[in-house]
Amino acid sequence: MSSKPQAPTLVMLHGLLGDAQDWGEVIADLEGINSLALDLPGHGQNHHVQVGSFEAFHHWLGDTLITHGVRHYCLLGYSLGGRLALYHASRQPPGLEALWLESAHPGLPASERSARIAHDEHWATRFEQEPLENVLADWYQQPVFADLTEVQRGRQIQRRLANHGPAIASMLQSTSLGQQPTLWQWLESTSLPVGYFSGQRDIKFHTLASHLVTMAPRLRHITLEGGHNLHAEQPEMIAQQLNAWYRTLGQCLSADHH
Repeated sequence: MSSKPQAPTLVMLHGLLGDAQDWGEVIADLEGINSLALDLPGHGQNHHVQVGSFEAFHHWLGDTLITHGVRHYCLLGYSLGGRLALYHASRQPPGLEALWLESAHPGLPASERSARIAHDEHWATRFEQEPLENVLADWYQQPVFADLTEVQRGRQIQRRLANHGPAIASMLQSTSLGQQPTLWQWLESTSLPVGYFSGQRDIKFHTLASHLVTMAPRLRHITLEGGHNLHAEQPEMIAQQLNAWYRTLGQCLSADHH
């Protein structure tokens, strides 16, 4: 009697200022899927960990998965976590079976990178030097958070006060969108299954995803009602998509096995 093949672990990467707890409601709705939500370097339990580049993060993630005994996995990443997941996937790590992105940018054209680096340096300096509460109050006024109500904005600021300013500053500089290699071409040509969640009220990323899917026809674009942070607004809908994908995968695994 042979053992049933193991379904891949769902590894989850949160956004800047977040932590592993952010995925709690999604995890609660998963059906029999092994999941591992990680704190990114500079965040949560890993606030003392520093990575100096996307490549350094890629190695950190590989080592972390080995530590957790994860050999086969799918990656789900939100915003910064999505950009890190995308870079990691582009390095073709053994054992990665699918990539799920939520409101994540595939990379800027070269002409826009230096402006973005300057923008992130400005924020990093503030995170390093000013009281966190002041910086967060301004951070959540940025256009990408425009759909938050005042109550939601206040709640976000309260939740994010646990962060360590200098650690966030360091991560923001190392993993600035301006430092990220562009991965549009990789997404167009990869044979890895890729899903992309975007929120209808998140104009910037919804437009980006709609454009991306015209270039990468194999990419699955899933549009949900909501803004930038869909796993907070629509955790059950995200879990539903993941459950369905894992069910299909389970059928393939058992079919291959017989």
